[in-house]
Amino acid sequence: MNPKVDHYFAEGCGRCALGGTPACKVHKWPREMAQLRMLLLGCGLTEEVKWDVPCYTFQNSNVIILAAFKEYCALSFFKGALLSDSEGILVKPGENTQAGRMLRFTDVREIVAMEDTIRAYIFEAIEVEKAGLKVPSMPPSELPIPAELQSKFEEDPAFQSAFTSLTPGRQRGYLHHFNAAKQSATRTARIEKCMSQIFLGKGLND
Repeated sequence: MNPKVDHYFAEGCGRCALGGTPACKVHKWPREMAQLRMLLLGCGLTEEVKWDVPCYTFQNSNVIILAAFKEYCALSFFKGALLSDSEGILVKPGENTQAGRMLRFTDVREIVAMEDTIRAYIFEAIEVEKAGLKVPSMPPSELPIPAELQSKFEEDPAFQSAFTSLTPGRQRGYLHHFNAAKQSATRTARIEKCMSQIFLGKGLND
């Protein structure tokens, strides 16, 4: 066990104002999180803290994150898209998520009843790492271009040229970011905010 993970269970990730208080989400699922932690450690994974949450690795490769959410706690598989999911229980976190998949839980009894299945999924995820498998990237052309971005392209051909000159990964990052906004005004604001970065040939997080 990693003492830094003990701190997460006691105080949370610290990314919001509820961290270190009784209202923190980690305190909603203490038994469930403890049960999942024991399962992960029993499968030979190394326990670390990354992005302020417990992360379980195999030979320095990220395999699974254990985290608490408002409505559930979950095991998040970094390359869950490559798992066979024989039981059909993996959940895609977001519409545009390519690699990650989740197992979500709301009751410790559910976890106990599924222990063999959960363990099998963990071992399969480890085998994916052993084999060095990679999740194929979705080509930018397969991602929808929001109408607001298309409008900017039509207004400014130089901007369209700058965008299409970006690497496929950078294009995907921007398209995910723009499409994630539910309101048209928000999508427009995001596009306008990112235009200078795009003209510089930089990605969303560069």
